[in-house]
Amino acid sequence: MSEVLKKEVLENLLERRSIRYFKSEQIKDEDLQQILEAGKYAPSAANQQSWHFTVIQNKEVLQKINDVAKSVFAKSGNKNYEERSKAKDFSAFYHAPTYIIVSADEKAIAPIADSALALGNLFLAAEALGIGSVWIHAVNFLYTTEEGRALFKELGIPDGYVTYGSGAFGYNAGERPKAASRRDGTVNIIK
Repeated sequence: MSEVLKKEVLENLLERRSIRYFKSEQIKDEDLQQILEAGKYAPSAANQQSWHFTVIQNKEVLQKINDVAKSVFAKSGNKNYEERSKAKDFSAFYHAPTYIIVSADEKAIAPIADSALALGNLFLAAEALGIGSVWIHAVNFLYTTEEGRALFKELGIPDGYVTYGSGAFGYNAGERPKAASRRDGTVNIIK
């Protein structure tokens, strides 16, 4: 690997930020395919590749997901979710034009880690292509409700698969966030 490429890879890792304001313009199909391919090449426990990616770009389906999320949030008992559901312009995925749900076989060795690593690859690939992204953890809460599980079945998430995270993807419509300072005391090196 060339020194220039190494530097670009490291910069991509350090510069990626969560984007929460998206343009309505849909990402290109070829970019989506590259992002998904990067997700498929994430590390996984015992190389089980336990993940399944559900990509939603249809506006009506995105609205349905948002409506279910708003309803579930409103009656969740979680103060943050309840407050969020009251927002006039509520969007569980920040109005992004592409939403990717990552589920995994619940019988896999490490489905949570597999899903998280796959999402990380999706986000880093998007960054390299000039596409913004943000982790959406609320999908995990939806899965705990009957309404959410019915929605996921309708979306074609395989039986025996549990949702562990999701991501919103699109072109940034806001100011690029600055990195928060890193906490001290998070590394021990033993030689």
